[in-house]
Amino acid sequence: MKARIRDAATAVTAVSTVVVLSACGADEPSDDASGGSGATTIALLLPDSTTARWETRDRPMLERQIKERCADCEVEHGNAKGDVAAQQEQMESMITRGVDAIVLAAVDSRALAGSVGKAAEAGIPVIAYDRLSEGPVSGYASFDGEEVGRLQGEALLTAMGNGAAHQQIVMMNGDLSDPNAVAFKKGALSVLGGRVKIGKEYDTAQWRTETANMNMSSAIASLGAESIDGVYAANDGLAAGSIAALKANKIEPLPPVTGQDAELRAVQRIVTGDQYMTVYKPFAPEASAGAAMAVAAARGENLDQVATDTVTTDGRTVPAVKLTPIPVTADTIEETLVKDGVYTVEQICSPAVRAACQKVGLT
Repeated sequence: MKARIRDAATAVTAVSTVVVLSACGADEPSDDASGGSGATTIALLLPDSTTARWETRDRPMLERQIKERCADCEVEHGNAKGDVAAQQEQMESMITRGVDAIVLAAVDSRALAGSVGKAAEAGIPVIAYDRLSEGPVSGYASFDGEEVGRLQGEALLTAMGNGAAHQQIVMMNGDLSDPNAVAFKKGALSVLGGRVKIGKEYDTAQWRTETANMNMSSAIASLGAESIDGVYAANDGLAAGSIAALKANKIEPLPPVTGQDAELRAVQRIVTGDQYMTVYKPFAPEASAGAAMAVAAARGENLDQVATDTVTTDGRTVPAVKLTPIPVTADTIEETLVKDGVYTVEQICSPAVRAACQKVGLT
């Protein structure tokens, strides 16, 4: 496990370095970057406020990274709060205003394809951020979604032990209108398929924690409290809803539960043993890649200077940066999240979990 973490961290550092270096010497906007207005405007359109990362990590990091590369750039932002129509309206507004580039984390990649097409017709490049939007996007910055699912599936099997083939799990997938959720599910099934019984499987609309809670309660009622040996939860919000339902039904000990995004509360649940693992996706390299692509696109520069990979969407090859996710369990919190400065030991080990922190060696 430690070797894998070291390798993944090295890969993230290498990609981040490429992204930073590609932006060097590009502090001044090109003559036509702003359509003659003298200012370059980049829009950040985020999908929801349900998942903590968007407003607490992605937005401030993207804004900072854009400003570092383009001091006179103006950054506009919007959050669709899970509403496809709202995000379509935000796209229309940015197109009408004539922004120079749009960074889009789509609520629904298929539903936003038309808006991406309109932006392209208006000469506004769209960078698909974290989620690969359909339509003529100019670039893509994200993590390897299938690898996320594989890491979650492998961790769950490890936690369940040698008897996994005779045990049963519940799969709490994300919203399949999000192409990442499709990739996570595909990756997880590539590991779990045929190696454990999947008793119930749910695709969770809008990634809602409360929906996961309701679905897990339904699974418990259907399968029986003693018949759930593991839970594949696609992210930490779904893990939280699932764990709450397990506890409400007084299931003890809790079965191992996966997660993703390394949210602080999830890390604390891992410390206390309520959640088995999460997947850490270093947000700084992702924001760095997204910002570098957006600034380059706004200036009319070739994104191949930034891209380290490509993806295919709508039959087109698109420049991409695909980063490597990192699994985190109680044994590896310190060498991943703490080492990278995501959280301090003091932030993790609040009074409520201090005793548990001592048991896992964090204090």
